[in-house]
Amino acid sequence: MTQTRFHPDPKTEPIEDNKRTTGKGGGGTTAMRVIVPLQGVVQGRGGLVLGSVIPCALFYFLQLYFKRNRSPPPPPSPSPSIGNLTEISGLQRSASRSHLSPRGSTGPAYVSARASSIVRPTDSPYYTGLKRVEEYPYDELCNPDGFIQLGLAENRLSLDLVRDWLVENAGDSIVGGNLGVSGIATYQPFDGLMELKVAVARFMSQIMGRVVSFNPSQIVLTAGATPAVEILTFCLADPGNAFLVPSPYYPGFDRDVKLRTGVELIPVPCRSADNFTLSITSLDRVFNQAKKRGLRVRGVLISNPSNPVGNLLSRETLYNLIDFSREKNIHIISDEIFAGSIHHDEEFVSMAEIIESEVFDRERVHIIYGLSKDLSIPGFRTGVIYSFNENVLSASKKLSRFSPMSGPTQRLLTSMLLDERFIQKFISKNRERLRIMYDKFVLGLKGLGIECMKSSGGFYCWADMSGLIRSYSERGELELWDKLLNVAKINVTPGSCCHCIEPGWFRICFSTLTEKDIPVVIERIRKISETCKSQC
Repeated sequence: MTQTRFHPDPKTEPIEDNKRTTGKGGGGTTAMRVIVPLQGVVQGRGGLVLGSVIPCALFYFLQLYFKRNRSPPPPPSPSPSIGNLTEISGLQRSASRSHLSPRGSTGPAYVSARASSIVRPTDSPYYTGLKRVEEYPYDELCNPDGFIQLGLAENRLSLDLVRDWLVENAGDSIVGGNLGVSGIATYQPFDGLMELKVAVARFMSQIMGRVVSFNPSQIVLTAGATPAVEILTFCLADPGNAFLVPSPYYPGFDRDVKLRTGVELIPVPCRSADNFTLSITSLDRVFNQAKKRGLRVRGVLISNPSNPVGNLLSRETLYNLIDFSREKNIHIISDEIFAGSIHHDEEFVSMAEIIESEVFDRERVHIIYGLSKDLSIPGFRTGVIYSFNENVLSASKKLSRFSPMSGPTQRLLTSMLLDERFIQKFISKNRERLRIMYDKFVLGLKGLGIECMKSSGGFYCWADMSGLIRSYSERGELELWDKLLNVAKINVTPGSCCHCIEPGWFRICFSTLTEKDIPVVIERIRKISETCKSQC
């Protein structure tokens, strides 16, 4: 095989600038001036190998020569701060490095724009109130002047029932049985154990009066309802898309849905004149407005029972919702996390019951559930995605790896939910306690002239305090909220946090109280009420 050699054309070769100056350590440059001509000569006579090896050897030889014959640098002059060396050497390693390092700080460590947007302070009264209570909570004996929590939908009325069951059964439920420690200490499916899915499906059917059954294979379990909502959002919408949400709605949705997914929420206003019930006409109007603005609506997010109002969606409304979603080719996410917390006789109808009774496009219906409310165990972090869409289920199972339930929690809850005697007792007593507390609390507010919207579910009442605000506006509402929080020291949720368009409505949670706390709360509100009325 013939080897083609390259002979550079002297006319096209760049001419080295002989006027370049060299400073200290310029031996390398001088060497290169010697090597380059030699390389051309040797390559022309001895071939490619000699033309490469000999110049390299000469280059390194000259480098070594100049290095050995370079004059040593002068010794450094004594530093005026040498007397401080004893003091500096006594510093810790990290501190001395920062003092002696010749390089200054280059600025704060980089944090992504996503993280910066998340940690940016929020002025939402909903989270401000929760934080104030956490810092200085009320206690009847230890801290009677503390903040009373009426802004958190948490049921403490039946914790004694949960405590008694745990004392008696917790140990055997977690490590008992044939599996032993291997059943809790080893890896488990991210989307939940099938045993727990079966138990959850049974519990969901039971609290809904056994009028509907749930298929365990259509369940994905997550560490709470919040990741369940977010996972469904990832599955159903892209960044920049939107969900329609009847308002007022749960203020946490703004974080749960929007924080990481880039999906928007568009409120669909409901009014007190209609008992804050959802209107399909309003849905259609807001849908068309969003379309004109260039927003792609991917679904409707509803709460049933409603949070914060507490009313229930009728069977007719649910049918109309399905017709609407089919017409617009969008999804329905039904948050039914309070389905078992109905405290009055109004009928609760699950979306699962509607699509089971009729032939509908089931693939666009998805249900959110959890055990935080109906079983009074928010600390166990148990959320449920129930869907008829195979693609959504498949994607949700993969995404659940970022929020799986722990193995011990799943084993414990499986035993608890399969304890038929305990579950029946809990459901019965819990509903009775909710009813009693709701009636007493609403009666106490009524004695102050504060009316509440009729409610049948949830841990809260939707109170009309518009008569106590100085100006019928969001500003007037927030002024009243500030007085209730910082003067009366009770935390309630103003309606503006729930995107209510009518000023003066507040969500007040009663299930964090005991019956002995009700007079204390009513008295604190009474003082603010009298002050506000005297200023009007």
